[in-house]
Amino acid sequence: MNRHSRYLQQAGWTRDLRHYVFTKAGLAEAKHVLEVGCGTGAILADVKSDAALHGLDIDGDALREARIHAPRICITWGDALRLPYPACCFDIVYCHFLLLWVIDPLIALIEMKRVTRAGGYVLALAEPDYTCRVDEPKELAAIGQMQTESLRRRGADVGLGRRLADLFDRAGIHIVETGVIQDRDAASLTPDEHEKEWAVLENDVAGLMPDNDIRHVKMLDAQAWLRGERVLNIPTYFAWGRHLR
Repeated sequence: MNRHSRYLQQAGWTRDLRHYVFTKAGLAEAKHVLEVGCGTGAILADVKSDAALHGLDIDGDALREARIHAPRICITWGDALRLPYPACCFDIVYCHFLLLWVIDPLIALIEMKRVTRAGGYVLALAEPDYTCRVDEPKELAAIGQMQTESLRRRGADVGLGRRLADLFDRAGIHIVETGVIQDRDAASLTPDEHEKEWAVLENDVAGLMPDNDIRHVKMLDAQAWLRGERVLNIPTYFAWGRHLR
């Protein structure tokens, strides 16, 4: 699976939440909106607003794709820890599966607050906690642990999700709402979605588990999925709040 397809898949997981939070945060009246860590533009291309939409990412290759997928967006190369914008210039600033990948998520949130106008909103729409991952049947737990270890080795803070509310508080963002995104039921995935999940999983654990073992676990997964017994739960948190003065 290429990364834009993966980002589109992740965007699908949070579509209902985004609609709810964007509505509550006043997207319809917003004039300037920023996505920090916009990647290939999967989320920005789906934002329905008359506002001036901006996207920032540190990955130049991803930004080149974003200019194709979201051509009307103002795209900027930059670091989430040093946002290249003046203070108080956006009505809504948001991120999506980002904070677990930055070196200092607290600084990133402080920067997001800095560029948000007083009374505006900062949104973290999806941050997972892989340390509380549940895989069933139990024979599938090992590959889940391997995937978590792979993410850790690549620099992810695999337990960030459960600390999201605390990070908002420490950044001085007044929390309006926080919680866990409704679980996706692994047993109800379509065949295409199930295959996409496995493409990501196989890529993540390559080199950590022998190929024969991966094929065996994939067979066990497929059998459990067909029986409707597959459980895959990675608690994923959201939080949104206001920049008050």
